[in-house]
Amino acid sequence: MAADTAADLPPAVDDAVGTVVASIELLPDTSERTRRRGQGFDAPSGWRRAGRYFLLAVVSFIVLFPIYTTVIAAFKPADAFFDHPLLPGPFTFDVIVDAWTTGHLGRYLFNSLVVAVIVTLFQVVSAVLAAYAFAFLDFPGRNVFFVLFIATLLVPLEATLVVNYDTVDGLGWSNSYIGLAVPFLATAFGVFLMRQVFLTLPRDLRDAAAIDGVGHLGFLWYVAVPLVRPTLGALALFGFLGAWNQYLWPNLIINETDMNTVQSGLRVLSKSNLDQPNLVMAGTVVAAVPVVIVLLVFQRQLVRGLTAGAVKG
Repeated sequence: MAADTAADLPPAVDDAVGTVVASIELLPDTSERTRRRGQGFDAPSGWRRAGRYFLLAVVSFIVLFPIYTTVIAAFKPADAFFDHPLLPGPFTFDVIVDAWTTGHLGRYLFNSLVVAVIVTLFQVVSAVLAAYAFAFLDFPGRNVFFVLFIATLLVPLEATLVVNYDTVDGLGWSNSYIGLAVPFLATAFGVFLMRQVFLTLPRDLRDAAAIDGVGHLGFLWYVAVPLVRPTLGALALFGFLGAWNQYLWPNLIINETDMNTVQSGLRVLSKSNLDQPNLVMAGTVVAAVPVVIVLLVFQRQLVRGLTAGAVKG
């Protein structure tokens, strides 16, 4: 019956059916290609994946090789270090102990910790208050002031060293924790970061709080800050790492050995032990341990904080 039906079709329809059938027959057989792709044998995709892995391996080597050489040198005696600087072993903890005692790293680590904590707390508080004003308060010239505030990011630290030094020295804050911390108690980057995440909060929250009689400080403390805690954690981490790694300013404002930070203390250690580079490497490893611990503990907050304001709504 199918043959009779096909035979009874009009010539135009018969020609169209023939064209479709011929087109289907000319299509390539994708069953083998699909099977090979499902099994991971797709050659172009495999080469692209191999290229990406090779590039990642090269970048990883470039990043990790200095760390490898530093760690290897930190645990090798001086004679073994000069004979085979890149080969592991023999290892000893005596180099770490010598660097700790000779370089007075305990005192320097304490100084850096005090300064980093002070800077971090003030940066977080000042950034939250300023960002809240730029995000929620309406006042004349708000956008202009914000642009001028952010424009300070274009001014490098070196351009303000002389003025900051004269100010701190004139106030008698040289060789003190407050002198080390005061130029970094506020940061335009922190204000920008917090303002962006505050803008993602619905304005209805502020309106509802105002109807309930909650003021700006109450809304900031009980509503806004709890909602942006990941970004606060990221800002605190940036502030801590920036204060911990300060090198130029401590060397300029400090001339007493007991007030050196860990970075300037490593400079003193390297100048006094030119014939023992492994001792300097050991001091570098000791100075890096707190940074590694902080990054490992707060890495999730760092990622969440940096992506919290990426999408508004």
